[in-house]
Amino acid sequence: KVGFHCRSWVIWYYTFGVNCANKFTRSHAHLFYFVKDKSSFTFRDEDLDNRVPSARELVYNDKRANPKGRLPDDTWIIKPADMQDDDTFVLRPQEIPESFAASEDTWYIPRVAGTFKERAGFHGCQMPEQLLGRIIRMCSNESDLVLDPFSGSATTLAVAKKLGRQHIGFDLSKEYVSQGRKRLKLIKIGDRLNGSPEPSKSARNSLVERGLTKKGKSKASVENDRHVTNVHEKRYAEAQKRLTETGIIEAFRVSHDGFSTDRVVADPDLNQAFSDSCKKLGVMGAPVFWNKMLFRLRKARKLSDIETTNRTTFSWKAVDEYLFASEIAWQKLLSDQVASTLDDILCDPNIAAKFDDIAARFSPGFKPLQYRWAALKLRKQASLARTRAAVLRGTKNLVKLGKMTLLDELSLEDLGGNKGLYLVSQSQKKQLYAGETINLRNKVQAIKNQVADWRKFSETLYIQTAQMDYENAGNLAWQSYLVTKKQPRLNSHELLAA
Repeated sequence: KVGFHCRSWVIWYYTFGVNCANKFTRSHAHLFYFVKDKSSFTFRDEDLDNRVPSARELVYNDKRANPKGRLPDDTWIIKPADMQDDDTFVLRPQEIPESFAASEDTWYIPRVAGTFKERAGFHGCQMPEQLLGRIIRMCSNESDLVLDPFSGSATTLAVAKKLGRQHIGFDLSKEYVSQGRKRLKLIKIGDRLNGSPEPSKSARNSLVERGLTKKGKSKASVENDRHVTNVHEKRYAEAQKRLTETGIIEAFRVSHDGFSTDRVVADPDLNQAFSDSCKKLGVMGAPVFWNKMLFRLRKARKLSDIETTNRTTFSWKAVDEYLFASEIAWQKLLSDQVASTLDDILCDPNIAAKFDDIAARFSPGFKPLQYRWAALKLRKQASLARTRAAVLRGTKNLVKLGKMTLLDELSLEDLGGNKGLYLVSQSQKKQLYAGETINLRNKVQAIKNQVADWRKFSETLYIQTAQMDYENAGNLAWQSYLVTKKQPRLNSHELLAA
């Protein structure tokens, strides 16, 4: 009545059904495959994960077998989940893989019996994950929405989550809903499905490439089984990685608010939204992992289809007051071996908070995003600054810094409110920080205001200044020139020219 069209009527057959006293034991269930639109629906028949090797290939290694495999039949045979391939305790001989006829294709999907580890324990009619896996893999794409209007033990939702699909379920039982939520909370995107996996062409092709498709005897057979296990384990790991990446991409898509990856990682509020989305989607890992993976995905150009509509702009004039503080915080964390790179700092919320605290000690009153973005801005400009500094170094004595004066004795009246360079030192041969500023008087005043934090590096502090329009060479070029020449300990090594 609502307009669905039946494409297949699948018989799910399983042995070891519930025993009946006065009639034949029921050992099958009906699966009806309907679509809303006869001409527009998802059926991933070309995906090798959804194709199976035929008996010709699987058992007889017949060269006439289709190299692409085939789609499963509409009769699905079930064996117990804990039965191994070499077990012979079965009700029908054709359930032993080695006894398939060349024309048969029989695929094992374990029924969830009461003693199986897969059993959730709170629902009497739990479906096998491998059964739902075949359906969901075939009839939906990653990130598609899977709906179960009778979620029960939440197996459909659990499998959907493992396979990287969005999922919605509901049930009349509050107990089932509560237990289902607990079950889903323990699952991460890409986790393997419970139960015995069925053969697929994707795994089969890996074995063919390694020449491991023929069963041998004794030692050869054991070696073959070991390689089969390794191939499957490798595929599980690859699948989890790919689905984890898919989850991170989706989390970024729904939380980035039109901003770039740099902004999402550097902005505490946006980063919290991104982390919350990763948690909600069930992505494996923690914030530091998600942030680093986000950067890797950007580098691999896997985020190119997500539009960035909002730009983050902080002018050099705007960051002048706290850029030096960001640089000092960055270099201190690297020197203390708390982190190895700026990305390490920004990707780890705990280390990023330490970065904010250090920067705020040297230039208080600004937001974490401002400190963090200033460091990103410096890193982005550094390569160009180094190149320009290398050119400037071709001529000697270009910068004439003033007399080395004790910081406490320097009079602000002697400084103009002009652009210029400054150098803070602890002695004639040991320099602490070289910088450039749009207002020398204000910069020296800021250093004096926070002198207690500067004195943690040296009790004795000297300062030298030079009034000049450094912008003519480009931002950070003259600073890079001084850093390369004087090697101050608190400047970023990004500014060291070759």
